Amino acid sequence: MIEIRAACSPGEVRIAVTDQDTLLDVGLWRPGRPDGLDDWHIARVQTVALALGGAFVTLHDGESGFLSCRDTLVQGQSVSVRVSRSAQNGKGLRLRKAEAPPQDSDNTPRLIARGPTPLEELADRYPDAPIHIDDPGIAARLSARLRPRLQRCQRAFDSTQESEFEELGSETADLGLLTASFFPTPALIAIDLDSNANPDFKGNVASFPALSQQIRLRNLSGTLLIDPAGVKTRKRPALVSFLRDAVALDPLKPQVLGATPSGLLEVTRPRKRPPLHELLSSPHGRALAALRIILREERKGRVLTASIPLIRALESDPDALNDFISRRAAPIELVLNPNAAPESWSLS
Repeated sequence: MIEIRAACSPGEVRIAVTDQDTLLDVGLWRPGRPDGLDDWHIARVQTVALALGGAFVTLHDGESGFLSCRDTLVQGQSVSVRVSRSAQNGKGLRLRKAEAPPQDSDNTPRLIARGPTPLEELADRYPDAPIHIDDPGIAARLSARLRPRLQRCQRAFDSTQESEFEELGSETADLGLLTASFFPTPALIAIDLDSNANPDFKGNVASFPALSQQIRLRNLSGTLLIDPAGVKTRKRPALVSFLRDAVALDPLKPQVLGATPSGLLEVTRPRKRPPLHELLSSPHGRALAALRIILREERKGRVLTASIPLIRALESDPDALNDFISRRAAPIELVLNPNAAPESWSLS
């Protein structure tokens, strides 16, 4: 039976959709710092960029984004927009023009409505799946239409699910016959397929469904270049149709463009929410992981000393910090260590 499991910890909700022992989908929701996808805003045009086919606009919180629009825009003009792509990969929000709010004459930049959370998005994708959630506070924040499906539990993730979720942040994945290594860059994501045995054409084909699932679970998007294992360059175009079949069930509908002259398989997958590796490895992600470890291991201490990025991330998410303090029933003091490595922290 398909189930949605929502494991809540200070500042984030890790979501896993499972069918028996099979992981179908994952999501990561940070209520204190949502990614903004499909949020509805009134924005103000900051700079018109005709060569780029749109304009840079400013939102209510001072954040900026790029609005793709063919209409004539004027600096200082107010415009109704929705977020079509979250900030990621060093790039800001991407926006699309939206309908104007009904009976609205206020042109002040502001947030009109939030888009669906990652948990709500997965709940809509699997409309018959019960939602197991281990935090009543987070459950109360969900849309009323989902409440009949909620089932309270003591712990949403077991040790296996914890391990599977963590592994999605690693640089490699076991595909069975092959191993995939992932190399994100600012321009694209390179994926190298390899094996300790003697990989062949059929081995690559057999590994494509597992590779497609890893791409989906990790939310790898943009341009993907896949280097098959042990297949001569002239034979690689024949792999394209098999890869297309493997990605056919992905809800973001990736496009397999073909093989490059050098034999790399080129795929484009729409960018919507940030990729999982970026969320987990960011200062915010590492800071929230530290809070989760402290609670899980019941570590003692009231002074959290950490690097500049980690302390700044915690300070920017007061909801997470307050939830952490509430769960421990003890105050915490944040101490900044300017000489610490970016990911380092200690509790004393």
